[in-house]
Amino acid sequence: MSGPADARKGGVSLQKAVFLDRDGVILEERGYLAKPDEVTLLDGAAEAIRMMAGLGLKVVVVTNQSGIGRGFFDANDYKKVRERMNTLLAQQGAKVDAEYNCPHAPWEECACRKPLPGLVQTAASELALDVAGSFVVGDKRSDMELARAVKARSVLVRTGYGKETEKDSDGTWDVAVDNISEAAEVIRDWVEEGRVEVVDCR
Repeated sequence: MSGPADARKGGVSLQKAVFLDRDGVILEERGYLAKPDEVTLLDGAAEAIRMMAGLGLKVVVVTNQSGIGRGFFDANDYKKVRERMNTLLAQQGAKVDAEYNCPHAPWEECACRKPLPGLVQTAASELALDVAGSFVVGDKRSDMELARAVKARSVLVRTGYGKETEKDSDGTWDVAVDNISEAAEVIRDWVEEGRVEVVDCR
């Protein structure tokens, strides 16, 4: 029996996901974060990720990292930051299933820089995801526009740049909350609302 986080397309089982921005959502916003010793989890991030995974969702990080394209740091620096984040999450019993990044500067006109859907499309292909049935959590307008582009539900968090986004934008999100912990609760409610129990009456 398929669970609430599953769908089928062309005979292939597709899983719903939550796409998380990294900086300002999971990690404290540091500008162009390039040093592993500056990696700090936001309060409640690990618990929220555990909750979302417990709903049967794939937890996928999608992050713009234009610091690479701008020459502020390199791919190896990014890798060390990612590894440090994963270590800190693991220490609290949490993990992300995958992470995708856009390393390009804005003027490079790539197809993967949010709000363009390239990162999500790659994740969907590689992980067999039901994107339209999934969720996006972020603190920037680009995250919310990404959600609209792929027809996923969106949650704006007020950490990171979220307060500025909420003030300056025109409400392109479905819900605005204070942090990733509250975002996980909203997504839990959405998942539970969409759950269909299959009962065999034969």
